[in-house]
Amino acid sequence: MKEDCIFCKIVKGDIPAFKVYEDEQVLAFLDITQGTRGHTLLVPKKHVENTYGLTEEDAAALFKRVPKIARGIKEAFDPIGLNIINNNDEPLQSVFHVHIHLIPRYPSDGMVLTTLDRQDEYGKEDYEAVRKAIKEQLD
Repeated sequence: MKEDCIFCKIVKGDIPAFKVYEDEQVLAFLDITQGTRGHTLLVPKKHVENTYGLTEEDAAALFKRVPKIARGIKEAFDPIGLNIINNNDEPLQSVFHVHIHLIPRYPSDGMVLTTLDRQDEYGKEDYEAVRKAIKEQLD
């Protein structure tokens, strides 16, 4: 546990939260922002700053709970879809305790998440260079 971490304080019970699931390794609770109805955060109880710091075992424990929470949200609210998001590093990450957002989506919910289609900017050589750069770090 990290003393100045808001999510560690929630895990310890020092700060109240609207908990939806808890076991020995993880805690899921409503995001206070409620970007959409049912927006839920899933966090490991062990303090880890971001995804880069997760061990394979920690990641397995965290991510294996995602389908359970997702199904709960789907059954409770019947959204048209669900975004699963994990942000890492500033300026994307606002709380430096790894967490997964499960954001149910509804017609006209106003939530804007987008990707850009830049495939016209990439030739075979570009894709190969990107693939090689990542693969070299994994070997």
